[in-house]
Amino acid sequence: MGQIKVTPCPIKGLYLIEPAVHGDARGYFTETYNQRDMTEAGLNMVFVQDNQSMSVKGVLRGLHFQKQYPQGKLVRVIRGSVFDVAVDLRKDSETYGQWYGVELTAENHRQFYISEGFAHGFLVLSDVAEFCYKVTDFWHPGDESGLAWNDPAIGIAWPGLQGAYPGSASAAGYTLADDTPLNLSDKDQKWPVLKEAFSFT
Repeated sequence: MGQIKVTPCPIKGLYLIEPAVHGDARGYFTETYNQRDMTEAGLNMVFVQDNQSMSVKGVLRGLHFQKQYPQGKLVRVIRGSVFDVAVDLRKDSETYGQWYGVELTAENHRQFYISEGFAHGFLVLSDVAEFCYKVTDFWHPGDESGLAWNDPAIGIAWPGLQGAYPGSASAAGYTLADDTPLNLSDKDQKWPVLKEAFSFT
């Protein structure tokens, strides 16, 4: 291996990516992607698009996926901190319906690779977060779908989040530990729970 360490996560198809960071008093340098290192780790994905978003504290985006054109995603944070989550939607998987999460920050330089077949989302923990991700397929209008972020059957332990499940994906009544209200788009508050959602075969 070279400059990037690739570690499989407990759920097959998820990987923690840790690039080497070279720093001194002037700052730092790091390789954020190296195809050779990925190939040596058994990852042969081909990325077709890079995306970047900015969100404020308390924003939760997800859980998203594309049904007919599933995307693999390599995600990282270049400013602030987020808790990033993937949920296994592969119907024939031993870990179907299970989740795995990791905190990504500008300081830890960690990346999270999520293979096709997962729903993905993140919660912003810092005042502001800038989020970058590479994808293996293009965005296809009309193909996007989602999963309720708070489905009790999945039981994602979003850090610091307080509130009671209202029977839907509504953000009403949820706050972070410092009373910051949870902030979701209208669309993300309408996704179904796992038993009613799409799954990959």
